[in-house]
Amino acid sequence: MQIQAVIMAGGVGSRFWPLSRQKIPKQFLPIISEKTMIEETVLRLLPLLSPHNIYTVANLEHTQTIRKLLPKLPAENLLVEPQGKNTAPSLILATAKIYLQNPEAVVAALPADHLLKDSSLFLKKLEAAASLASQKFLITFGIPPTYPATGYGYIHFSKANPHQIQGESFYTVKEFKEKPGYEQAKQFLESGNYYWNSGMFLWQARVFAQKLENHAPSIFSYWKRMLDALKNEKDREIKSIFEEIPALSIDYALMEKAREGVLVCPGNFGWSDVGAWSSLMDIWPKDKNGNVIKGDGIVYNARNCLSYSPHKLTALIGVEDIIVVDTGDALLVCHRDQDQKVKDIVDSIKKKGKKEYL
Repeated sequence: MQIQAVIMAGGVGSRFWPLSRQKIPKQFLPIISEKTMIEETVLRLLPLLSPHNIYTVANLEHTQTIRKLLPKLPAENLLVEPQGKNTAPSLILATAKIYLQNPEAVVAALPADHLLKDSSLFLKKLEAAASLASQKFLITFGIPPTYPATGYGYIHFSKANPHQIQGESFYTVKEFKEKPGYEQAKQFLESGNYYWNSGMFLWQARVFAQKLENHAPSIFSYWKRMLDALKNEKDREIKSIFEEIPALSIDYALMEKAREGVLVCPGNFGWSDVGAWSSLMDIWPKDKNGNVIKGDGIVYNARNCLSYSPHKLTALIGVEDIIVVDTGDALLVCHRDQDQKVKDIVDSIKKKGKKEYL
């Protein structure tokens, strides 16, 4: 069984503005350690996979950044998406590339910017998941929820008759759920039959094509064109495909439609998508009052605040649950419960034409 990892590195990390920008988004920043997040993602895989079995997908500018950060990855493994159109088009490109080399290979699609604290457990589960994927299943990892999160999609699964392999349990997926409201998220948490959607997937390249043909025929037409374009090295055709293909997530384009043969494994390996500033309050060190200070900061009578200010002294007095991020040219101040809306600020900046802040 051959495992090929595809690292999805095309995101913009808009919820991490003003630190994450279009030229240097979150995955290329040293947020959780001295290494960038994409470097951490690759290092996590190296005990199991060689650099020749690791691919990346990103735009041309970011691929050039990846080349510098990850010089051991073969140049032909750094796949360029002509434009960012969500995960389905980029994974069709990557899976088609792998299919042409070995249709039996198992593709592990992994985000470039997630934190997994227990790498050994993750690799153990990844191997088990790959074994099941080679048996024609589509596999995903679900994160056991710890609170009624409204910022994640959910996976509804059945606890009956789990598949057991290599000491790991895989449950039948009943349904993928979009991000819920708070009350519905509470119901999901209380039921015990829902996981957070981690955005990590595995499939055999040949099975991916079959599932597209059976359950997503409109997307399958682009798959056939992609195979032909890659076979004949038609870069112009790949660009044309990306111009025409709908901007869909792989969850919506395939996983939700496949219905049968989709399994979820509990991802209890210390996962965080590091999706917004407040997530760092569980990662970066805190003081006795729950404050996280990165850079030069002083807090007085403050609780559960985060201050990121590497360029100037920042003082917080008598405040609670506040996030302050100063990058020199931009300042963000928000309540920690509102940090998901930082993306809306980025959208407003775009509409106002203030490109220098993007």
